[in-house]
Amino acid sequence: MTATYSLRIISQEKQVYEGEVESLVAPGALGYLGVLAHHAPLLTSLTPGKISIRDARGDSREFRVEGGFLEVSAEEAVILTDQIQEESQS
Repeated sequence: MTATYSLRIISQEKQVYEGEVESLVAPGALGYLGVLAHHAPLLTSLTPGKISIRDARGDSREFRVEGGFLEVSAEEAVILTDQIQEESQS
């Protein structure tokens, strides 16, 4: 079984996502970065781009973000952003 961690994505209007995830890929200040369980703590700004997550069941979701911040701490990641939109699955 793949290790998971808690992810919260929060915009100005609402909490967009909350759940256990296996992985997260986000557009960090120095380029795209991946986060797996037990990642070293970090804080980075986000640039406009795509956020991809794979949840604990193995399902994938994608969001378009216009910037914000990503904080990774022990067993949790939080994304704070002004504008985010889930991309439709085709």
